[in-house]
Amino acid sequence: MKRGEFLRSLGLSTSTLMAFYCLGTTMTACGSKDDDPNPDPDPNPGTGSGSGISGTTTGTAINFTVDLTNSAVSKLKTNGESIITGDVLVAKTTAGSYVALTRICTHEGNEVRYRSTSNDVFCQTHGSTFTTAGAVTNGPATTALKTYNVTVSSDGNTLTVKA
Repeated sequence: MKRGEFLRSLGLSTSTLMAFYCLGTTMTACGSKDDDPNPDPDPNPGTGSGSGISGTTTGTAINFTVDLTNSAVSKLKTNGESIITGDVLVAKTTAGSYVALTRICTHEGNEVRYRSTSNDVFCQTHGSTFTTAGAVTNGPATTALKTYNVTVSSDGNTLTVKA
């Protein structure tokens, strides 16, 4: 039932209805999900069958799988490449090992990136750098990045990342 239909069903006059609309009353519970201009955000952005990533990529219970045969993430088979999914930065280091760390700098919460040229993790906002194991190598950050366990399947086509 649409908002106007609901209000009319209550027997409200046209002038009362106009007051509701003009004042911008938000009665979102009265509309259908399809009418919602601001649907609830996806708790695991970048996941789903088309992304090559399935599982939980945000919050405290990180546990997801990366299908490296999927073209959306297959670049992770190349040394020096990385992706960000949800709250996690996943990289294949220049040495060929996989690492997964929080994508949030411990200094002021800005996003970090993997730099293949230095084989490190960098926050371009304030210049903090971290090793691929999460340790601080240059401040202003003083706390290491959270790391996650990475397991590679025997055929090299699947990564599993867990807290």
